[in-house]
Amino acid sequence: MAVKDIMDALKSKDLSEVGIKENLAQLVKDIKLVGEDLDVVLYLPKPGLESLIRDKVHEALSGVPEVKKINIRFSESPPPKQEFPSGQPAFTRRPVPGVRHLIAIGSGKGGVGKSTVATNLALALRNLGYKVGLLDADIYGPSVPTLMGIKGERVTVSERNKLVPIEKFGIKVLSIGLMLPSEDTPVIWRGPMLMKALTQFLFDTEWGELDYLVLDLPPGTGDVQLTLAQNVEISGAVVVTTPQDVALADVRKATSMFREVNVPVLGVIENMAYFTCPDTGKKYYIFGKGKVAEFAVTYNLKILGSIPVDPELSERSDRGEPVVVTHPDSEVARAFMGIAKMIAQNLG
Repeated sequence: MAVKDIMDALKSKDLSEVGIKENLAQLVKDIKLVGEDLDVVLYLPKPGLESLIRDKVHEALSGVPEVKKINIRFSESPPPKQEFPSGQPAFTRRPVPGVRHLIAIGSGKGGVGKSTVATNLALALRNLGYKVGLLDADIYGPSVPTLMGIKGERVTVSERNKLVPIEKFGIKVLSIGLMLPSEDTPVIWRGPMLMKALTQFLFDTEWGELDYLVLDLPPGTGDVQLTLAQNVEISGAVVVTTPQDVALADVRKATSMFREVNVPVLGVIENMAYFTCPDTGKKYYIFGKGKVAEFAVTYNLKILGSIPVDPELSERSDRGEPVVVTHPDSEVARAFMGIAKMIAQNLG
């Protein structure tokens, strides 16, 4: 179910009986569909029309079985005119200039190693000979500077008033953590400031010509993920999970979110899949076995790869020494290289 279908349904209703020529779709300021829940913000052209508009929205969408719950809010400011062509959804996706493929790395929850995966995946793509960038979109908890060993470095601004990313290990890196006075400085921003910063990171940065820009999303399925998915041209998304039920429950939501906004899901990465005993070589599936495979079959997803639990991966990450660079012959590094090859093949 695409948001475009909902917009088409809203076009069927107008407010001509109260002297307003616009149809309901033209009043939409923001719209999000997650699962069967629809959140929509509508411009209120005249006070006192709230009940009439609510009734018309419910009537217009009564024939859309995929929408079970409708949350309507009103705004006193009108939507910008002609931000999208007639007949199109209430958002347009822009490509990042110079970037051939934008890959979003997401998860339904924190603590599954998503940033570690994003960092090593970007470096694995670089090892395959591609030009790669890494954007840390987790404004509230940036960890890429630590993982890349660039804590304390600062982003500069070019003569063209654009951000100049830091280059490390052959890739270009940008994170809010490279702009704060110290790593202990909290970022206390509301949604609009957050999205303005991310838009600047994407479109006002001198990325140059890149084959891949890896986007490390914050955990969850909130405004950041939805807004980026609706406004930025994304080649595909990769979801990261651990074998635990609590992680899989949330990654299902992340997968559904990407599909609802028509972002292709390239596959799932199983992190912390097993532990190999160094003495015997025996594998122990300490968080369970087979659950990610069941999830992948249910959601018709590819398993891009499984990353084992490795204490050395954790230690090197804390020291800013990505395992793909510093320990390329390890089991973990080989797993990342295999995942990078699959993604490159999928995207041509």
